[in-house]
Amino acid sequence: MSLDINQIRGLFPVLHQEVHGKPLIYFDNAATTQKPLGVLDALANYYRLDNSNIHRGAHALADRATRYYEETREAVQQFIGAKESAEIIFTKGTTESINLVAKTFGRKFIGSGEEIIISTLEHHSNIVPWQMLCEETGAILKIIPINDAGEIIFEEFEKLLSPKTKLVSIVHASNALGTINPVKKVIEAAHAVGAKVLLDGAQSTSHLEIDVQELDCDFLAFSAHKLYGPTGLGVLYGKREVLEAMPPFLGGGEMIKEVTFEKTTYNDIPFKFEAGTPNIADVIAFKAALDFIKSLGKPAIKAHEDGLLAHANELLNDIKGFIPIGTAAEKVSVLSFNINGMHPFDVGQMLDAKGIAVRTGHHCTQPLMKRFGIEGTVRASFSVYNTKSEIEKLAEGIAQIARFKNK
Repeated sequence: MSLDINQIRGLFPVLHQEVHGKPLIYFDNAATTQKPLGVLDALANYYRLDNSNIHRGAHALADRATRYYEETREAVQQFIGAKESAEIIFTKGTTESINLVAKTFGRKFIGSGEEIIISTLEHHSNIVPWQMLCEETGAILKIIPINDAGEIIFEEFEKLLSPKTKLVSIVHASNALGTINPVKKVIEAAHAVGAKVLLDGAQSTSHLEIDVQELDCDFLAFSAHKLYGPTGLGVLYGKREVLEAMPPFLGGGEMIKEVTFEKTTYNDIPFKFEAGTPNIADVIAFKAALDFIKSLGKPAIKAHEDGLLAHANELLNDIKGFIPIGTAAEKVSVLSFNINGMHPFDVGQMLDAKGIAVRTGHHCTQPLMKRFGIEGTVRASFSVYNTKSEIEKLAEGIAQIARFKNK
C-alpha cells in the first residue's frame, strides 16, 4: 500500500509553519512525534463534553469517560497483541513503566547476588532504575557489549546468562542509533535460564509490528507521545501471572478493594497499578493516535520510513567530513552522525537556522556515547509525514556545513 503523504501531512497542523523564515522540516521524531487532528480533537472534546472522573461515577459523563478510557485500553491490547486488556497498565511514560517494574517485581524477586542484564545501547531510563535496585538489594548489573556498528554481540550476551540471571531488560530499537535488537533470540535465551524479559519499546512501537504473545516477552514499556499521541502517558504490558505476583507500585484510591485501618485488600490488575485519578483525557486521545496508525498500516509506515533512511544514507555518505554513528544492518529510521571537527550542538543550530529540527547531544545514552569515544551526535529521525524532498534539504544543509568546516 502506497501512502498519500501530502494528505497525511494535511492532518498535522504543526508542520505547516515557518521557522527562522524557512518552512519547518521536523526531524526530531525519536524525541516526540507530532499529533494529528484526530488526537487534538479527541483531547479537546473530552474536556468540552465528557470531563468526569472514571470508574466510580453514577452519571452519564462518568459513564462516557469510563467507556472511552477502557476502549483505549482495548485498543492498546490489540495494537501489541496482548492476550487481554487487563495486562495493559497506563503510566506516565516509558520511564515510569520501567521504574514500576524495578520497584515492584525487582524488589520482590531480585535479591543480593542475583543478576540483571542490560545492554550498552540503553537509554538512561533503562539503566538508572536497575542501578538503584542493585544499590538497594545487592543485586549485580551486567552489560551486553556492542560492536562498532552499534549491534549487541549476541555471543557475549549468552556468556552473561546464568541461573543467577533474574531479569534481562533491553531496548527493542535504540533511540540514539536506530539499531533493532534481535529481541526474539534474546527472550528465548533468557527464558532458557529462567529469567524474565522487559523490552523498552519506546522507539520500536512506532516503527515495527509488535506482538507480545509471539515475542513472549514478560514486559513491554512504551510511550504515547512517540506514537502520535499525547505527552505524559505511557503503557506497561505485563503477562497476567507476572503482574498478579507483583506488589502495588503506589498506594491510594482505585488500587484497592477494601481499606480498613488494620488492613488493605488490593484491587485486581490492571487497577492495582493505577492509583489515583489517571490521565483520563490523554488516555482517551491516545486511541485516536492508534486509530491513525491502524488506518495507514504499520507495514506501509515502515516501508515509507525505511525509504527515507535509505535515501538519506545514499545522499550523505559521500559528503566529506560526514561521520555516521551506528551502522547496524537492521535499523529504524534514525540517522545519527557527526561532522568532522564540529560540535554536534553547533551543527544542530546551523540546521535550525535552515528550518530543520534535529536533536543533538548524548540522547540520554551517555554510556553508549562513551563506547564510541564521542560526546554526542546529531540525530535526524524520520516519521510517516516526512518526505524525500525534506531529506534532500537536510543533505544539502549538511553538505554546506561540512564544506564550510572542511574546506
